[in-house]
Amino acid sequence: MTTARDRPDTWARTYYRNRTGDELLAVLSLMGPYGRTVQTRCPIEAGDEPAICETPREPSRGEHTAYMAVAEFSASANSANGGSGGGGGNEGNGRSSGNGGEIAGNDAEIEPLLLRSGSNSPAPAAR
Repeated sequence: MTTARDRPDTWARTYYRNRTGDELLAVLSLMGPYGRTVQTRCPIEAGDEPAICETPREPSRGEHTAYMAVAEFSASANSANGGSGGGGGNEGNGRSSGNGGEIAGNDAEIEPLLLRSGSNSPAPAAR
């Protein structure tokens, strides 16, 4: 019998570099089989150094082709060009409106979506 410990881990990761001069917020979503979704919120400081945002690793469930990741970047409401107030942090449940609108979650106020990027795993090529 295969247990969760016997299966490889699956996680989502996005690389970024924020040269905007303002703090941004990323919401990284990993969608898998059986309606499972894991989301991570990553505050992104302004700077020229490359960095990463990733979801927690979990044992894989089903085929790797059943997974898809989406990274959404928005201006933070408390950034220089954003609104006022707002929270932050990388804990909690970020949510996207799904229509290119705003990212919202916890009590953080977020400005409109700047970038949405996604990919899924193609079937491995035959060797």
